[in-house]
Amino acid sequence: MEISSAQLKELRDKTGISVMQCKKALEEAEGDMDKAIIILKKKRSDAADKKSDREIGAGAVGSYIHNTNEVGALVLLGCETDFVSKNPEFVELAKEIAMHVAAINPTYVKREDVPEEEINKAKELFQKEVADKPADMQEKILEGKLASYFRDQILLEQAFIKNPDNTIGEMVTGAVQKFGENVQVVSFSRQSIK
Repeated sequence: MEISSAQLKELRDKTGISVMQCKKALEEAEGDMDKAIIILKKKRSDAADKKSDREIGAGAVGSYIHNTNEVGALVLLGCETDFVSKNPEFVELAKEIAMHVAAINPTYVKREDVPEEEINKAKELFQKEVADKPADMQEKILEGKLASYFRDQILLEQAFIKNPDNTIGEMVTGAVQKFGENVQVVSFSRQSIK
């Protein structure tokens, strides 16, 4: 199947991924744009998994202060090298995540950061809600309620405020694929008058 330059441009504009990777995804998807996006997301996740144990040695601090000057946020976005940390697109990603933190106010960076006691308290609460459900379904319903409850508090699981089709985690794994390095949200803080 012949892939047109218009298709390549469209997929590159949608994903920000290199032309060669876009071409391979379109060929694999036989020209289907939606399938190609799914293929790239899967590859993005695989790339992030492979690089996740690499040491973070550089990064950028992204900041955002709302125009009312009543809320602001800082995000430390880590990477492996100064070469990537100085890249304007990397710096912009840190700023975008800081803006999201200011708007949404997450509590944790990733699921592993949630304390066990908080998970147990939430389980106790939700077990009461699922008590009247069929016994074989209670565990699945409980897992779904817990996932939904904590998704609102975990930065990497939140839908990006400017593009709800992507989560912050997908944006970070996209950066791993784009820059070829381990990229992680190391920490964040938010300050607010109210």
